[in-house]
Amino acid sequence: MRVLVLNSGSSSVKYQLVDSDTGERLAGGVVEEVDDHESALREVVTEVERLDQPVEAIGHRVVHGGDVFSEPARIDDDVVEVIRDLVPLAPLHNPANLAGIEAARATWPAVTQVAVFDTAFHRTLPPAAYRYAVPGSWYEEHGVRRYGFHGTSHDAVSALAAEMLGRPRDELDLIVAHLGNGASMTAVQHGRSVETSMGLSPLEGLVMGTRSGDVDPAVVGHVAQATGRSEADVLADLNRSSGLLGLCGDSDVREITARIDAGDETADLALDVFCHRIRKYVGAYVAVLGGCDALVFTAGIGEHSAVVRARVCAGLEVFGIVLDVDRNERSAPVISRDGASTAVLVVPTDEERAIAEQTARLVARERKS
Repeated sequence: MRVLVLNSGSSSVKYQLVDSDTGERLAGGVVEEVDDHESALREVVTEVERLDQPVEAIGHRVVHGGDVFSEPARIDDDVVEVIRDLVPLAPLHNPANLAGIEAARATWPAVTQVAVFDTAFHRTLPPAAYRYAVPGSWYEEHGVRRYGFHGTSHDAVSALAAEMLGRPRDELDLIVAHLGNGASMTAVQHGRSVETSMGLSPLEGLVMGTRSGDVDPAVVGHVAQATGRSEADVLADLNRSSGLLGLCGDSDVREITARIDAGDETADLALDVFCHRIRKYVGAYVAVLGGCDALVFTAGIGEHSAVVRARVCAGLEVFGIVLDVDRNERSAPVISRDGASTAVLVVPTDEERAIAEQTARLVARERKS
């Protein structure tokens, strides 16, 4: 099935036309500096029609599905309204996702469209993992809880890791580190997400390119009072001006690594903070799982930065995590030393293909029924 995968942001629309059976990319690109999503999708239509590749279904990446969606959903008016109701939980993401959905429905009214949610894989979190220790009314009335994100990637990568290990996923305990400009980790126990680093929003957890990750909540009020700025402004800084960028002025690990090689101590500290946070989560997730069969690195940094992987794994020998230096430098699929009790894997993520496959499965089920 030819599935058009759309990832609609506030100022860009990323698209790929994917053969859901083979994973082949038939078309793809980014429309940037989007004034309105309908005009952006007209550019996509032009490209797809030029290739004479009719769109059979459309899969939309939607960041926040709240506690409503545990699997992909066929988009209709009711689904659109629920996604709209969830905007307060993802004010930076869901409005843009909605704009893309509405524009695509207007552009391809006869094509089945499916929402695939970043949060869906984490609907298996147990209450001990998803509840915050806050007043019960916050949870009951305002949905304040851990939701988790990057679920499409964590789900697909953990399945691929099981294939690499030659064992059923429902027998494995895995820790997946999705390390890109946005970064998160998930403890996957027998194929189910049981703990994850992102929370109510994608701000919690690991240090990221421009996001702070974990900070004392009192920081927001303290900085607002000290600077006379609003709490919304401080939160914007935690999302857009913090993380690696805030620590050293660069958000790209490749640039940071080059600066370290040139003797830049500020860049070195930034990468240490980044890797220390990941290493801390590895230890916590080993405890949550009661052991670990494999640590899996994925996404841009996880797949390509041998320096980050080496720094993260340094000192984790107590958990049976021992890298083979040569394999790590080559970004081999298996980078752990022979005989190590915990495998360390490098598994490329492919969220677009995963969205295409989930969309195609839902459409195929509906056609059969």
